[in-house]
Amino acid sequence: MSRSSAGRQERGDERVVLYGTRWCGYCRAAEALLEERGISFQRIDVRGDPDMRRWLRETTQRHTVPQIFIDGRPIGGYAALARLDSSGELEALLDRPDARAGSAGE
Repeated sequence: MSRSSAGRQERGDERVVLYGTRWCGYCRAAEALLEERGISFQRIDVRGDPDMRRWLRETTQRHTVPQIFIDGRPIGGYAALARLDSSGELEALLDRPDARAGSAGE
C-alpha cells in the first residue's frame, strides 16, 4: 500500500493527527491550541512529500495546511479547530469513545 493511499492509519495511533509544515503559522497555532488543552496529537510534516500532499488534497478537498483529523475524519484547519474548541465541541468529540472503527470518513 502506498503512503498516499495508506494515509493516516499507518502513521500512528493518536486520535488527533495534524498534517502541516514547520514554517506554517497556522500549523504552529493549531499545535499550541492542542498542547494548551493537553490533547495528545501526532504531527506529520508534509513539506517535501508530494504524495502526502496529493492524498491530503484528495481526502480533504483542501490544499492548505494544517489539516487536522480526529478519529480519521478531516475536521479542517486551524480556524475549524479553534471554532470546535470555543464551542465546546472539540472536548465533546474527544470525550466520546474512539469512533474510527465504526465510522465512515467525511
